[in-house]
Formats: sequence, C-alpha cells, structure tokens
Amino acid sequence: MQRREFITLLCGAAAWPVAARAQQPMPVIGFLNSASLEPNRNLVKAFVQSLSESGYVEGKNITIEYRWANGQYDRLPALAVELVQRQVAVIAAAAPVAALAAQKATTSIPIVFGLGSDPVKDGLVASLGRPTGNITGATFFSNLLAAKRVGLLHQLVPDSKIFATLLNPKNANIELEKRDTQEAARLLGLELVIVQAGTAKEIDESVASIFQQHAGPLLVSGDAFLLNQSDQIARLGMRYMLPTCFAFRESTAAGGLMSYGADRNDTWRQVGNYVARILKGEKPGELPVQQPTKFDFVINMQTAKALGLEVPVALQLLADEVIE
Repeated sequence: MQRREFITLLCGAAAWPVAARAQQPMPVIGFLNSASLEPNRNLVKAFVQSLSESGYVEGKNITIEYRWANGQYDRLPALAVELVQRQVAVIAAAAPVAALAAQKATTSIPIVFGLGSDPVKDGLVASLGRPTGNITGATFFSNLLAAKRVGLLHQLVPDSKIFATLLNPKNANIELEKRDTQEAARLLGLELVIVQAGTAKEIDESVASIFQQHAGPLLVSGDAFLLNQSDQIARLGMRYMLPTCFAFRESTAAGGLMSYGADRNDTWRQVGNYVARILKGEKPGELPVQQPTKFDFVINMQTAKALGLEVPVALQLLADEVIE
C-alpha cells in the first residue's frame, strides 16, 4: 500500500467515530400533561430552563414532544402510547392521571412525574426514598394541603359556618382530599357542602348549587382540570359573591381570592433536573422522590375588595404575596 493511500485510509478511519456521533439523532423527551398549555406556561418554562442548566437545550441537542390532554383525562392513555411509539428516551408526566397512563404504557422507558399527590398511595413508586422500577419524580403534595386551606379561609371569613369544596370526580385522589377537607371542617365546627365537576358545564351547575344551598366560602381542589378552569371558577365566585381558595397562585392571579400550595415551578425544575440525570445514565429507581421545600400563600386584594371583605393585617403579613 502506498504511504499516501495509508494516511488517507487512517484519517478516514479516525473520522468515522466523529461522523457517527454527528449523525446520532437527538434524544427525544416526551412531555405528557393532563391539562392545557395556557395555565402551565411557567411550568414548561421552569422545566426547559432546568434542562438547559443541565446541558440539554431544546432544539439544539434534545427534542421535546408535547402532549396535552386539555383536561380530558380519557385521552391520556392514547397520548402516552403515542410517546412510547415515538421511542422517547424519557417521559415527563404532569399529574397522577398522566403518570399512571404512562406507567401502563411502558415498563422500560424512564418516567419522571411532577404531581400534587402521594405517589406511594397512587401506586407509582414503592417508596419516596427508593422508588425502584422505571419511575421517579417530584411531588408538591397539593391534595394533602386541604386542611391548611380550610384554616386560612376560615381566618378570613370566621363568621361563615357553611363551607363548600369543589372536586373533580375523575381525579384518583378525590376520596383522600374529600376526607381531609371534611375532617378540617369538622375540627373548626363548620358544615361542609361537597360538589363535583368534571366539565365546564358541571362547574357552572355546581357553583350555582353552592349558592342555592346558602354555602359561603369555596375551596377548590388542586386538580389539573380545575386549574385549567381557574378563570371560569373565579368569575363564578364573583357572580355569586363566594370567597374562593385555590391550590395554585395562577388561580389567584386569575381572580380567585387566595391560594396556598407548594411552588409548582420549583417542582418542575426538579423534574427537569431528574430528566437530565437520567439522560446522562442514572436510573430512575435509584433517584428518591423530591418533596416540596417552599409553600406560597397568596391573597388577591382586588378580589377581596370586590367581595366587600376586609383582610386582617395579620393574614396579610402571613402572605408570601399580596396582589394589589
């Protein structure tokens, strides 16, 4: 073999691995959400930013396939299967129903959830400290904070003796949240009216029935569909002059009276970090479920004024944010 031919061959061989790496497709992340984009823009921003901080930039070295159920939970199984067929590297699932749909769709693709319930009770992981299997994630325990919300709303309207709570019957954690809310109301000597809604029409009917039953303050579940309908519920609260307490700041910003819950954006930064770690080779079953460290209490003073409510200074001082 001539020396020139040998050098050419050697250089070509050295270039093969580089060329092979350049032709490798970017990893695809599946993003499965039971709600819709609009009330979750900050959540998506936090998720994408966390990935970027870990070295994964959307459109540069990763692709993200988004699937939104828009509050129609029965669509989630098919959407999860779509992501599996797309051969995504990891599935990020928002809300228990989305995580459970992903769990049924695959036992091999890693799943990282961000949800507001107890993933052990949901049957998603064996334990918070050592999930095992192909699933881990972060929880903001929204559905477990019902008692705290009852207490805060009672401080604002202490003369109201009949409270109401709005739940989504399609939510897997409805019984747990119902029980916690009932117990909190009982301890405060309150009567609790329970109404349920899984569609926009049912929300109209349920809130109207609360007014007809002479119930006062309304506690809204931290359900993904009900979060999606924050504007509608806030408007109905104003129409019927019902003080409302939600699980998320977004709902208070939409016109609700107050909210108390963990910072969902922080939860989804944790989800993004876990997705990045899994892409780098870590196993989901060895990553402990992340728990919330920050809780936000938000009051909308404009709504309080419209409802004719005087917010005690002590309660304002407790708030992490007061919307003027």
